[in-house]
Amino acid sequence: MKSTVEQLSPTRVRLSVEVPFDELAPDFDRAYETLAQQVNIPGFRKGKAPAKLIEARVGRDAVLSQVINDALPGKYSQAVLDSEVKALGQPEIDIDKLEYGETFSFTAEVDVRPEITLPDYSAIEVEVPSLEVTDADVDEQIEGLRARFGTLKGVERAVETGDFITIDLSATVDGADVEDAKTTGLSHEVGNGQLIDGLDEAVVGLSAGESKTFPTTLVAGEFAGKEADVTVVVGSVKERELPELDDEFAQLASEFDTVDELRADLRERVEQNKRLGQAADIRDAVLDKLLESVEVPLPEAVVKEQTDANVHDVLHQVGHNEELLETALKAQGTTREEFENQARESAEKQVKVQLLLDAIADAQDVQVDQQELQEHILFQSQRYGVQPAEFIQQIQQAGQLPALFQEVRRGKGLADVVLEVTVKDADGNAVDTKALFDRDDAGEELAEEAASEEAVVAEAEEITAEGSATDEK
Repeated sequence: MKSTVEQLSPTRVRLSVEVPFDELAPDFDRAYETLAQQVNIPGFRKGKAPAKLIEARVGRDAVLSQVINDALPGKYSQAVLDSEVKALGQPEIDIDKLEYGETFSFTAEVDVRPEITLPDYSAIEVEVPSLEVTDADVDEQIEGLRARFGTLKGVERAVETGDFITIDLSATVDGADVEDAKTTGLSHEVGNGQLIDGLDEAVVGLSAGESKTFPTTLVAGEFAGKEADVTVVVGSVKERELPELDDEFAQLASEFDTVDELRADLRERVEQNKRLGQAADIRDAVLDKLLESVEVPLPEAVVKEQTDANVHDVLHQVGHNEELLETALKAQGTTREEFENQARESAEKQVKVQLLLDAIADAQDVQVDQQELQEHILFQSQRYGVQPAEFIQQIQQAGQLPALFQEVRRGKGLADVVLEVTVKDADGNAVDTKALFDRDDAGEELAEEAASEEAVVAEAEEITAEGSATDEK
């Protein structure tokens, strides 16, 4: 078999493939075995009829068509491999020549990863917010801890922000009751803004047993996007009493004996979280700078596929109800056309980021080892609050194993770039990116935990194998 490549554009090629007829012999053998199980020929048991009799019964052209249909995917994949084409998505295949006993030829047009000229990373400079831990940051953590150990006490007064209340809700749209909006005995923390827009403002100043009606826009259900009149009735009012901030509280809420020791530990935790946030800021800033400075041609078919996926995700959130989507868009002051344009813009950036990071990973010959994959699996499972084995089962069913492998590889490539750029904080101080992104000592604790998960280790091996096999696809 031989193949040639014609570059149609920076992101699309045409493969011309010729397959000698004798190379199809194994495919003919398989086709005859399949047809022998399907065709009844007098005098022969099913599956035992000779090839010539089968060919005479169903016709030579029918046999040839089945052979080509079965062989075509494999021949295309072999041509992609031999030509070192970095194919993206599904090809458009046309059969040029198909005659029994003659060389079989076909062409395949497919989107490919474009050649990308990468910049000198050492010439890139980015600025990120300064890392500063203040007493106010620590106080916020302390107050959060006190709130966790606080107690609720009923009060005989009007509702104030921060109170905990029980409420009954009902709503009408154009005078008609909204059944989905009715609820009784609902608990709510005043001021958290997690229920209906306008509710917190309405209940402040009410006492137990009092009610108020206020206008709002419904965001879910049959009347999503409609203006409604909501009536709230306050049932009970409670305030939270916080424990005294003393050594006794420190011993109750932590492993420390004194408040000073507790504050010192919380300060370290705040600093660690801010370092993680700074690392994320650095990654985003470096990626944005790369996107600005690098030209990445976009494969149209891949962008369209991603656009369709983005639209599908939003439709899925509204139960694939087109009318409900239109109502929600109207409530947001946008149109379906604007929504689809935004989905397209988002898809273009997603594809551009993926192609850029793939090019970086290729240029740096980034490899993903077993430990790194295990750490990523464990991190993602913790992020979504599921067991590692369950998480792996979910991504297997969704066909996301190759994407998971690529996600790790792209992340490693970007981290390597970060180590080469100049990073300064808002005060003009150089940021030690090696301390944030050096992977030599990173994730040891996670790796040890993952090692105890036999199922994770076994599945990670499968992911590694499959990811390596699909790396160029």
